[in-house]
Amino acid sequence: MQLRRPPAPAAFQALADDTRRGILEFLRSGPKTSGEIADQFHSSWPTISRHLAVLRSGGLVIAERRGQAIYYELNTSVFEDLVQHLMGWVKPKRRTAVSKTRVQEA
Repeated sequence: MQLRRPPAPAAFQALADDTRRGILEFLRSGPKTSGEIADQFHSSWPTISRHLAVLRSGGLVIAERRGQAIYYELNTSVFEDLVQHLMGWVKPKRRTAVSKTRVQEA
């Protein structure tokens, strides 16, 4: 069994903002240019650019230059890691033999 590393704190920080979550939702339909993304929000271009930088640093999006345009798309492998990490929080941990013995003695 391969142990997975927990997601970087930057991924959680990137998810903490409504606009960044909106950008991720918009990218579900496929890669988009930075201009297409900016057109969907009521924020200035520099603000959207900063949001995209945070999403990139968190590993949630991948940026690829095609000619003069930069296309952004979801990095699904990071989302898989996030889901696995979060599921670990909700799954009950297995008790060890020592803790079972202590419960029986009480």
